[in-house]
Amino acid sequence: MNYIELTQNEMSQHYVGAALTLTTVMALIAVAVVAVIAYRLFMSNKGSATVPGGWKFTWN
Repeated sequence: MNYIELTQNEMSQHYVGAALTLTTVMALIAVAVVAVIAYRLFMSNKGSATVPGGWKFTWN
């Protein structure tokens, strides 16, 4: 691997933190989706859920 020293102009155009920001946003969206699913699952009076592997849950 060859390392090339960047010029001042190239360094000023380099943006850091974009990957961290995108990862944070995606993690927050995943947590929000799981929270909504858990809320709807536990607050419903009756229902059922099927989990891969043949597990079935039913509550009244």
